[in-house]
Amino acid sequence: MHVQVGIAGAGPAGLMLARLLHLQGISSVILESRTRPYVETRIRAGLLEQGSVDLINETGMGERMRREYLPHDGLEFIFGGKRHRFDMQELTGRRVYIYGQQEAVKDMIAVNLAAGVPIHFEAKVSAFEGLDTGKPSIRYMHEGSEKTLTCDYIAGCDGFHGVSRATFAAGDRRDYDRVYPFGWLGILVDAPPSHHELLYCHHERGFALFTLRSSTVSRLYLQVEPDEDEKNWSDDRIWNELRVRLGNIDGLKVSEGKITQRTMVEMRSYVTEPMRHERLFLAGDSAHIVPPTGAKGMNLAISDVYVLSKAFTAFYKTGTTALFDAYSDTCLRRVWGAQHFSWWMTSMLHTMPDASAFDLKRQIAELQTVCGSRAGRKLLAENYAGLPIEM
Repeated sequence: MHVQVGIAGAGPAGLMLARLLHLQGISSVILESRTRPYVETRIRAGLLEQGSVDLINETGMGERMRREYLPHDGLEFIFGGKRHRFDMQELTGRRVYIYGQQEAVKDMIAVNLAAGVPIHFEAKVSAFEGLDTGKPSIRYMHEGSEKTLTCDYIAGCDGFHGVSRATFAAGDRRDYDRVYPFGWLGILVDAPPSHHELLYCHHERGFALFTLRSSTVSRLYLQVEPDEDEKNWSDDRIWNELRVRLGNIDGLKVSEGKITQRTMVEMRSYVTEPMRHERLFLAGDSAHIVPPTGAKGMNLAISDVYVLSKAFTAFYKTGTTALFDAYSDTCLRRVWGAQHFSWWMTSMLHTMPDASAFDLKRQIAELQTVCGSRAGRKLLAENYAGLPIEM
């Protein structure tokens, strides 16, 4: 089988890219190592920037999303016994939307399959070959036998642990990595949200985040030790800690219910450069990881493939490779901006294990400076709501 673009991975990056290419008459096949039920139910991010929502709608994949998403015009920081609200609409004219990544993935899979875009689940990619030729290929196992897909180009959208990035020889890429000295314990709860907007809580015992997935399901996070075992956290311990960190400020109370899921989240920042090697292009988590504090992971993946789709369209319509050549630099400008914002949010809101009394006082001063200045609130709101996708 031969297609113009072979895509490894059926996450948001691979699925959005396939849809964008299809709309331009460019053929692709998606190879996904996991089962369809696994891909459609794995819990990931739930916050979409305005630009991501606009693109999902423009590509015809937003019908259910528009019915079910929860628009947010602001968010709150809580520290020092006070609440501080960032009004994104007033500061930027934009908003963000809560819609679980697994729900967006379900929609993207359904629309792609209905349009005739092939998606092969349980297709484990083993190698890319011929990247320096005009006819690269993907070797993969599917339905008990090894198969080969030939293509003009390959898009590596198979995540941090996929084959794509590992295909780059060590001398052909440079990795930038930071692992944070804490993790998150995340819980999914059958309970209405504690507040209608996201609550970011800085506390001397550690960070807490109160967010939501719907009007009846809450998503909550606690800062914990990086090697923490979730089994050490009973329901009572979790709720007690969340009550302490929220602080019952101005009438806010923790909305409690049945905990239906516990997950440990590693906190790291990672970028590999460049995002292209010969005829292989990296996109999404295969090229970069951000700590979830800034809610940029899914949005960066969508931005990457929007840029990449423009490069493919220009090549197949006019034969120009200029946008291929610019792809890595174009994406990395946004990636590093998102890395800085995510690092800033993480370092500003979390309690560092080795923090001194001076560090804690300085941290509170930084939070007061950001929240107490319109310029500070605007800077944070602009980055949180998402900057325009660059081309």
